[in-house]
Amino acid sequence: MVSALYAVLGALLLIKFSFDVVRLRTQYRVSWGDGGFTELQSAIRIHGNAVEYIPTGILLLLLMEMNGAETWLVHVAGLLLMAGRLMHYYGLHHRQSRWRRSGMSATWSALLLMVLANLWYMPWELVFSLR
Repeated sequence: MVSALYAVLGALLLIKFSFDVVRLRTQYRVSWGDGGFTELQSAIRIHGNAVEYIPTGILLLLLMEMNGAETWLVHVAGLLLMAGRLMHYYGLHHRQSRWRRSGMSATWSALLLMVLANLWYMPWELVFSLR
């Protein structure tokens, strides 16, 4: 399954972002909140934003593949999702709103592509089956 590759990559991103938060909490000795540290605030939002988008994207990608989408289309959607998350991370981490906006645009484009592909490839005869 192609979507498994992107699930692994998404999980690795989440682990990296989580480790960044833990490292900064340890460094600044903050157990709750951000302690007013800008770097920690950014790390928390980077992790939180990834948690908000990656699971939904991976689920849509898996369903898209299970519904019979072409392999190349699954790769396009998966790559667009991962690129979007990496650009968003870079933009937030380096305070460059252009990268952050581009990352969100890529993420939203990937999600929209996956929604449309799922609607296209969905086995509608099974959806409306009366059995």
